Amino acid sequence: MPKSSDKTKQQIERLVKDLNDHCYQYHVLDSPVISDSEYDLLYRELKDLEERSGYSPPDSPTRRIGAPPLEKFEKVNHTMPMLSLGNAFSYDEVREFEQRIKRYLKTDENILYTVEPKYDGLAIELTYKKGLLHRASTRGDGSVGEDVTDNIKTIKAVPLKIVGDSVPEVIDIRGEVYIDIREFEALNREREEQGAPAFANPRNAAAGSIRQLDSSITAGRKLHLACYGIGFVQGSAFNSQREFIQWLKGARFPTPSGMQPAEGIENVIKAVQNIEERRDTYPFETDGAVIKVDSFDTQKRLGMKTREPRWAIAYKFPAHRGVTQIKNILASVGRTGTITPVALLEPVRIGGVTVSRSTLHNWDELERKDIRIGDTVIVERAGDVIPHVIAVSKDKRTGEEKVFHPPENCPVCGSAVEKGEGEVAFRCIGLNCAAQVQERIKHYSSRSAMDIEGLGEKIVALLFSEKLVGHFSDIYTLKKEDLLNLPRFAEKSAQNLINAIDKSKSTTLARFLYSLGIIHVGEYAAKLLARHFEKLDDLYRVKAEKIITIKQIGEKIAASLEKFFNDEENLQTFETLKSFGLNLSNPDFKGMEEEALPLEGITFVITGTMPVARKEIEEDIERLGGRASGSVSKKTDYLVAGESPGSKLAKARALGVKTISYDELLEMLKIRAG
Repeated sequence: MPKSSDKTKQQIERLVKDLNDHCYQYHVLDSPVISDSEYDLLYRELKDLEERSGYSPPDSPTRRIGAPPLEKFEKVNHTMPMLSLGNAFSYDEVREFEQRIKRYLKTDENILYTVEPKYDGLAIELTYKKGLLHRASTRGDGSVGEDVTDNIKTIKAVPLKIVGDSVPEVIDIRGEVYIDIREFEALNREREEQGAPAFANPRNAAAGSIRQLDSSITAGRKLHLACYGIGFVQGSAFNSQREFIQWLKGARFPTPSGMQPAEGIENVIKAVQNIEERRDTYPFETDGAVIKVDSFDTQKRLGMKTREPRWAIAYKFPAHRGVTQIKNILASVGRTGTITPVALLEPVRIGGVTVSRSTLHNWDELERKDIRIGDTVIVERAGDVIPHVIAVSKDKRTGEEKVFHPPENCPVCGSAVEKGEGEVAFRCIGLNCAAQVQERIKHYSSRSAMDIEGLGEKIVALLFSEKLVGHFSDIYTLKKEDLLNLPRFAEKSAQNLINAIDKSKSTTLARFLYSLGIIHVGEYAAKLLARHFEKLDDLYRVKAEKIITIKQIGEKIAASLEKFFNDEENLQTFETLKSFGLNLSNPDFKGMEEEALPLEGITFVITGTMPVARKEIEEDIERLGGRASGSVSKKTDYLVAGESPGSKLAKARALGVKTISYDELLEMLKIRAG
């Protein structure tokens, strides 16, 4: 390499070190030594040098942003499971936690613990190899998560390279991505101004930001990280939680605020109380305190239960409360058509967050609590940060308060509103309701429905925001030229989506019926309808009395279908879809006088790991007239248990449900099929 190139390389490496030092001072220590404008000048200088020379170190801050948008997140297997914590809601339960530990260890000696605030965010694992950030993944189900490396790199508190002398060959570092309360409120104000739905709480905001396929969107959110746990490690050893946290600090990782050691459970309780007293002073949302046995050797001896470690527990704080007045009540239509009463409040500060809206859950709850417009109410904000009214101060009523009645028609589209017998929720049944259009299209295009590859949540949101789809049937009016003007789309991807939409026009009646998202009608009910009704037109203006003659369809589903297929706007939508070329075949049709199928009336629940895809097993069961359910109840006939069956097996045993293996199910299917 020429001498001038060596000099440029040294200059780049010096700038990288200086900028990373400033990032650490600003984003981890919260004590910047230069201004933002000075940092920007250094960053620009580094970027120019890297572009001219073609050299960029792996820990350069310029590598944090710039990855192209992903098509999907890849799955990641965690080397060691990322466990969830058990909860304690009283100090007696905390004391019982220690008693369990002492019984397990067969000791009466005092145990040393660490206590730290419980961050309300998204659990993340950072994998470093030879000191460099190799991968970042979400917790997922504890065993398998999603690769979100490009998004995590945009968080400036995350080191791209471990500094210091003691660098493990490989190490998995666990932590929590979160958003500060003030930044959460600012983000929601910005979203409301743009007409986008507000995030329910800081945890949802953090999770939604990390799960963006386009990392540039994540980069625009002010996310933070707190590292608190260790997974797999090779080439180094730690003896305790305190030692590990000290190593993290030396390696420039952000760690939990105010972590403290405590010997004996009474001192643990004092430490928890200290965190709770300081709860409102933290800039981030915390819903409790995490208590861990300090010694890693003792942690290893204690081991884990099914999904929780025996050596740690989360103490959950009671909810925050405040008093305010209801200025108005609105009927809010959700993405699935559920209509919910929402209170507009006189803004009140509760637990560090300004609350101006509160869910009232449903009209039964509204009536039970006798909540009226103008009432003075007590509002609670629990750990999940969704505020709700818990009581009315009736002694403060003036007589001018107004009762708010449920709507007879959808406040968004004017379609009929349905409330099923024995249910609390009112729902809009309109296929083209603007409040539901994104969710309907997402469901319509899903794999089990019309299977429109490429029409996922992000693309649907993009099409909706660009006003290219405003109704359910608008996807069939899209042209390639419309897509080419949008971000994320090139010639090939645009053509692929148009091809997938065109392909979906030819499908089965069962898939189409499921794709409509009719209330109470899942895949199984859709297949039953297709067996008994030959054409879509045969369902037009159908009566519940006719549908209920199908043995496996009850009154609730029949009533929902009658209302749906007697709505004139829905019927007009079907005709519009036909004009776009919708062509439905029906290989499932057997007629209304169909003979009883061998598994008719038998309900199965499948749990655990199976030798073949669960979907395939469910289809075999349903083909013979059986029903595959997702949850165990008294009505379950058989639980099919594979490897690692989890909690469903325990519930089945408690209810006396017969448990069979996959091989036993195969024998049953063969015998019943004759």
